[in-house]
Amino acid sequence: MLNNLESGKNTTNEFFISRQDSTESNARSYPRKFPFALKRSKGSWIEDVEGNRYLDILCGAGTLALGHNDPEISQAMISMIESDQPLHTLDLTTPVKDEFVHTLLNLLPEEMRETSKVQFCSPSGTDAVDAALKLCKTATGRDNIIAFSGAYHGMGHGALSLTGTLGAKEKVTGLMPGVHFLPYPYSYRCPFGLGGEQGIDAACNYFERILKDPESGITKPAAVILEPIQGEGGVIPAPEKFLKTVRRVTKELDIPLIVDEIQCGVGRSGKFFAFEHSNIVPDVILASKAIGGSQPMSVVIYNKKLDVWTQGAHAGTFRGNQLAMKAGTIVMNRVNNKEFLENVTENGRYIKDRLLKLKDECSIIGDVRGRGLMVGFEIVNPKGTPDMLGSLPGSGELAMRIQKECFNRKLIMEKGGRFGAVMRCLCALNISREDIDIMLNTLEDVIKEIDKSV
Repeated sequence: MLNNLESGKNTTNEFFISRQDSTESNARSYPRKFPFALKRSKGSWIEDVEGNRYLDILCGAGTLALGHNDPEISQAMISMIESDQPLHTLDLTTPVKDEFVHTLLNLLPEEMRETSKVQFCSPSGTDAVDAALKLCKTATGRDNIIAFSGAYHGMGHGALSLTGTLGAKEKVTGLMPGVHFLPYPYSYRCPFGLGGEQGIDAACNYFERILKDPESGITKPAAVILEPIQGEGGVIPAPEKFLKTVRRVTKELDIPLIVDEIQCGVGRSGKFFAFEHSNIVPDVILASKAIGGSQPMSVVIYNKKLDVWTQGAHAGTFRGNQLAMKAGTIVMNRVNNKEFLENVTENGRYIKDRLLKLKDECSIIGDVRGRGLMVGFEIVNPKGTPDMLGSLPGSGELAMRIQKECFNRKLIMEKGGRFGAVMRCLCALNISREDIDIMLNTLEDVIKEIDKSV
């Protein structure tokens, strides 16, 4: 079979997909949405084994901040490999690691630069979440964790317990106890049935009261964890008032605040960290995905006052990924540039404006939201019954049709949110305006056609 592959035979998408189906776990997900085999990639474009080119608006679920095979990153990794520098170092230090750490610390808000430390974790963001839980439980001696409805913090046993999505949890028994979910502001589908400023005020008030109420039933937690912009939950930015309230209350009660920047960080929101939009200073920051410059990497950045755990309290064989540190340093330096971040903001605004115009023309778009180049639009059933706020029910079925038809037209786009009804933009941060227009033109054609059929 290897000879056949090497000689160019059996190089159809169907061939590779069928082989994958017979050998890989039933838990795989993306091949079911995008049934092709990738051959090469560059920038925002990928090519399958049959020579078809696709515009990639998923980009490794936001991992590829500078797109596929960025020339500077690729050359830096090639040079590193050719130089015989160590590539696997556990948690031993190297000049490459030292540069990564100090570049990262210098990107923090000024108040955090001299008071923060970094824990390198196993490659996945899930492990950073678990490390942060252990850190905060060790430092406080407490058990409970406050998370939020709609949250996504990973698929590990501890991280999954903090995740709002029920589908992945229903058949996994014995998840970490002591997790309490509170409402996250979601104006379009306000958990309090209020929406707008009233809904935000209610979420703020509820959060403060439940943590200060001696009869709430929840003992003082070891930490509060949240995403400044919920990603898998449907691209929902936390209002500034809400984040400021959470920070004020947790500081008053001496509860560590963990911000999960795994998807929304590293420039995606138009600032290097999404929490910066609210001018807060958290105790713990989780970073992964784009922080490794396309290579596996996850880190926990935390206040030194929490650094009471002992030697070996958290480990991971691949926490010394030198290629990721070299590539990640390049990404941090490129992204943390005023003009670069302004361009992210402007392109995000352009995408939202076009989608809002499309929303006015089509009945199946219920809401458009996001920040920077983390944009989502919610697909609804126009024949459904509106809720008390007038919002139509989300339609995962229509979103799936949109995703499938986009794929047929060579556009890769992910969906998520409640009922899988939110189409999501996680494109490269340096995507060209020309490619943005290709994406939007394709979306407009697909959505208008499906809208007419409903």
